[in-house]
Amino acid sequence: MELKQTCASEEVDLERMTQLFKALGDPSRVRILFQIFTSEACIHEIARKLNMSEPAVSHHIRILKMNGLVRWYRKGKNILYELDDDHVRSIISQGMEHVKELRN
Repeated sequence: MELKQTCASEEVDLERMTQLFKALGDPSRVRILFQIFTSEACIHEIARKLNMSEPAVSHHIRILKMNGLVRWYRKGKNILYELDDDHVRSIISQGMEHVKELRN
């Protein structure tokens, strides 16, 4: 079997994908993603609903933003966070489907 060599852009993509899965490897970050799955929320709301401190939520949100999983927008004085796009929604949905199938 011959191993295919990857080009530089493929290496960058593989590294980004690795970082994406690392970001998803933390239970607190996954809980935050589930919290904003159906509707946007501010740091305060997320922290209150998940019983976490606001600095902890901010830290995790920063990592999620860096990995293209979450985006923000300003609404009046509030900054609201939501899933970045339908790809993220699909990753979360399919991941949960997969986990549920493993139970059976």
